[in-house]
Amino acid sequence: MEFRILGPVRVRVGGTAVPVDGAKQRTVLAALLLSGGRVLSDDRLSELLWGPTPPPTRTAQLYTYVSRLRKRCGPWLRTERRGNGYAMDVGGARYDWDEFRRLSEQGRTALTSGHYATAADRLTAALALWHGPALSDVTGRLAEAELPRLEEARIAAVQNRIEAELALGRHAQSVPELTRLVAEHPLRETLRCQLMTALYRCDRQADALAVYERGRRALRDELGVDPGAALRRVHRELLTGELTGPAAAPKAVTLGRGAGGGAAAGPGPGRATAAGPPPADIWAGLVPAMLPPDIADFTGRAQPLAELGTALADPHGTGGIVLTGAPGTGTSALAVHAAHRCRAAFPHGQLYADLRAEDGTPKDPSDVLGWFLRALGTGPHDLPAALDERAQLYRSRLAGRRALVVLDNAVEDRQVRPLLTVGDGCRTLVTSHSPLTSVEGVRLVRLGPLDAAEARGLLAAVAGTERVAAEPEAAGRIVERCDGLPLALRICAARLAAQPQWRLAHLANRLVPVDRLLGELSLGSLDVRAALRRSHVRLAADARHAFRALAHRYAAAFTARDAAAELRWSEASAEDALDSLTTARLLELSAEGDRLEYRFPSLVRQFAREQDAAEPELTGFPGPALVA
Repeated sequence: MEFRILGPVRVRVGGTAVPVDGAKQRTVLAALLLSGGRVLSDDRLSELLWGPTPPPTRTAQLYTYVSRLRKRCGPWLRTERRGNGYAMDVGGARYDWDEFRRLSEQGRTALTSGHYATAADRLTAALALWHGPALSDVTGRLAEAELPRLEEARIAAVQNRIEAELALGRHAQSVPELTRLVAEHPLRETLRCQLMTALYRCDRQADALAVYERGRRALRDELGVDPGAALRRVHRELLTGELTGPAAAPKAVTLGRGAGGGAAAGPGPGRATAAGPPPADIWAGLVPAMLPPDIADFTGRAQPLAELGTALADPHGTGGIVLTGAPGTGTSALAVHAAHRCRAAFPHGQLYADLRAEDGTPKDPSDVLGWFLRALGTGPHDLPAALDERAQLYRSRLAGRRALVVLDNAVEDRQVRPLLTVGDGCRTLVTSHSPLTSVEGVRLVRLGPLDAAEARGLLAAVAGTERVAAEPEAAGRIVERCDGLPLALRICAARLAAQPQWRLAHLANRLVPVDRLLGELSLGSLDVRAALRRSHVRLAADARHAFRALAHRYAAAFTARDAAAELRWSEASAEDALDSLTTARLLELSAEGDRLEYRFPSLVRQFAREQDAAEPELTGFPGPALVA
């Protein structure tokens, strides 16, 4: 199945044309294709078809047009009624506008990375998809609304292709095309710069100067402005003889490991030298696929998984999605699993970064932006130094794309803000133990412990269904000792899988002694104590003191007034410390009528009691507001 809008609107199946008769029928098809899977309302379709005065039968006519499309395009085209509009999914069909954008982006990426031959090839292939003026047989209203952006994309691809060809020394063959393009677009300074460069390299300096002068007059007469910095620079270098030759000989740049020769015609950044071509960029032409491997035995979490799927698939969603839960609740695993499930909805790539260092400190968002920009095709020498510039370039790179960004283990809001995407095409999924509600516009998805059925399911998925079914009582004890914490349950299940001779009762008995509990919940890189420590280490001294003191005192629920009395602090100071602990998800908060109650999960309480030996300097810590 093939859809074309870069020229007359056409549909083909297996090389055979499918009739799409009438300008209005073609307008409905093209408008739905250009919506990119988003819902196009009846009002918008009506405006594109009839303008401000639609006929009384507009709803019936719209239904007829869509019905004809469904009938003629068969099972290859999925058009659905959603709310007060229609949405179209082309599935695996070939769509020339999508293909053009993909090839153009690959060409632009190769160009910025110095792979000129690859850039020229990709951009030539992209432009070959145009079969005349786009949308040439639809209503004037649709053409007026959509044609400018299509034409702008085409001209940008033409400019990039010519830039690559000039870098390869193909200036002589570029002159005729550039002469025509400058005549058609006299105010486009990039094209004029390229024509001046090509003429100069063809030993036509006088003609190049005349091109500049005509451009200067056109800008003054039509816009009342002087030439821009780039055009003035080319003019100055032309006069002084400093205008350089091609950046690389045709054979000097390849998309690979880059041996081979070809000296540059002129010095400068990004140009080949006598030592050989610039090193190949390993990201050139790649679509970022940075997600960690999916978890094959992922179990449970049906409700939050469905909520994440809905949020990620929402074509009109804005802002980020924050998945938050206590340490060990599996926010990272759920985020990665959900991201893999919706990969097909983000054809322009998936970016991933763990925002937390090994010691629990936050990674610098500027460094993360550097990784992302490299993956999106920015050359290492083109990375801006300032954080704001990197963030602006990052969002510009993602503009018009459908990409998914997963920010794992965010420690604080300042990390997340520069990395949030904008627009309908991209989505950002963040995991954090803090809810990050200070970040504007985020949608919060909270994750709690697994219920008993989900916990048993996780044990069975890793340790074996038959083993768990054979010892239901022992399985129940393991689930209870793990507090429904997915990390703890996975550790237990992995230990059982590694020790097939163990009975579940044997492991359950090993979890009974309180002083051994956290030690048993460790296997390789999986460690409950380490997960809790990463949250604990970021607490202020008063919150750490309250954490251990209250854990020794309370095994059941308590109030802020209870905590203040135990700590001998003012109630306001006790509430501040409790707020810090609940934000770090080391304390659970619930409401009983008008009263707020706090409770330590059992594994967290045991970890807090271990801190006497770990932090002796806090013994006798008075707190911020000692009560007389």
